[in-house]
Amino acid sequence: MTELLFSYGTLQLPEVQRATFGRELTGRPDAIVGYDLGQVTITDPHVITTSGSDRHPILRPTDRAEAHVDGMVFEISETELAAADSYEVDDYRRIAVPLASGATAWVYVFAG
Repeated sequence: MTELLFSYGTLQLPEVQRATFGRELTGRPDAIVGYDLGQVTITDPHVITTSGSDRHPILRPTDRAEAHVDGMVFEISETELAAADSYEVDDYRRIAVPLASGATAWVYVFAG
């Protein structure tokens, strides 16, 4: 079964995709509505090494009517979705959300 994953951050990086999924992904532009983009400091050494940074973007819900964040939608397998879960640290949680295109995709948002 194919899953849709919306990425607005490091999962768009080819080196992160190769390390996480064993391949580079092909995606299409889309956006998530109702969220603002913030930053989180990562402490997991594997994630820092893989992404090249200890500062990662993170989505936080907002009531601002014009709020949206651009990103990419990728078609991945259930196994690859589990690999993405393993890559993301505890600051994130995965939820299904409607995108600007009308598609519903998994996305990692602020867990707090």
